[in-house]
Formats: sequence, structure tokens, C-alpha cells
Amino acid sequence: MTSTREPEARRGRPPKGAPHLSRDAIVAAALEAISLHGIDGISLRRVAAALGVDPKSLYNHVSGKDGLLDAVAEHILGSIPLPTPTGDVRRDLRAIAHAFRDSTQAHPKAAPLVLTRQLTSPAGLAPVNAVLTALHAAGCPRQTAVPLLRSLVATVTGTLLREAHATPSYGTADTLAIAQRQTALEQSGFPRLAEAAADLARFDSDAEFAFTLDLALDALMTRLGQP
Repeated sequence: MTSTREPEARRGRPPKGAPHLSRDAIVAAALEAISLHGIDGISLRRVAAALGVDPKSLYNHVSGKDGLLDAVAEHILGSIPLPTPTGDVRRDLRAIAHAFRDSTQAHPKAAPLVLTRQLTSPAGLAPVNAVLTALHAAGCPRQTAVPLLRSLVATVTGTLLREAHATPSYGTADTLAIAQRQTALEQSGFPRLAEAAADLARFDSDAEFAFTLDLALDALMTRLGQP
């Protein structure tokens, strides 16, 4: 009697007819898993299941879970369209910051990986080099450029993390929630909170980012001795 049972896929290889396993395919599956389950829910087993392969086969492309998370962060950073330098340090730094924000917003649940993992790949280092290049073009000495870089990165990443994960704590865009939050603040018993309730209850992420970035750039330009 002839068996009609489908042959099992070889361990460590994609099943017959499946697309060739690659780092790009793994990253795409990881991003999809993160969008569904969050970073805490990501695992090599879950990504392998989505690709229809044995988890061990992923080790040919990423070095464990940390390597997988680094690969996702590198993919997002590599998608940043770094602007062409203009020689205007404020304009260049603002353009870099907005390009960085746009790329992280494309994958909001994966954004913390980009903002918190320290990468040594060209994709991970390119935005850092772009900032240092802008500061160097402005005549900023190396000893000053590094702390300025770190301060700017801390400001931008902190703002983006707040935007991605703490919006309700700083306000909301939902009409009903705004009204409820405003009423709660007005009835808090704190006069300064009450008078600012209408503004505290709302959160405009674009305006908040622009304001915070300009504030950081104002301080940076003052330190550089430029208007």
C-alpha cells in the first residue's frame, strides 16, 4: 500500500517549497512577531515556527536571541535615510533626529530595541557618525562632541520612548479620555495642575518632539558658541 503521508522537513532546513532561509527573512518574521506579541514575547522558537523551520537553523544567521534582537535593531537603523550634510549644524542635526524618529515609528513595538541596544555594525554606527560629522563640520572639538552627542541621543531616545510607551501618562489624543483626564486634574486640589489641566490632558506627539528637539538644539548651539 502506497503511503500518501507528506515527508517531514529535514531538521535545520526549510520545508520543501518554502522560501530560502535568510537573515532578511528571519528579521521580517521577527518584526511581525514583535508587532503581534511585543519584544517580551519574541523567541527563536516563535520566529522559526513562523518560517516553518527548525529553531536550530536560525543559528546559521543570528547568534541566539540577542543576535536576533540586534539584527532587528540593525534593520531598522539601516532603513534610516540619513540626510546629506548641508554644513548648517542645527539643520543637519534636526534632519538626522527626524529621520531617526521616522524609522522607529515604522515599527513602534520594536522601537525600544533601536533606542536601547548598543550596536557595533555599520548600520548601527552610521547615525552616530552622522551626528559627529555635523558637529565636526561646526568646528566642535572631539572632547566636546562626544558629550554633546550623548546628550542629544539621550534627549531624542527618551522622547521617543515616552511617545511609544508612556503617552497616557503625559496626555492623550482620545476625546473621551481627554475630558476624563482634564476633569481629574481640575479636581486634584493642586491649583497649578488645575490651571494647566487642558494642556496636560492632551498629547501631540509631533509638537512634543519638535519642542523637545528645539530645546536640546538651543542648548547645543549655545555650547558651540553659535546663535
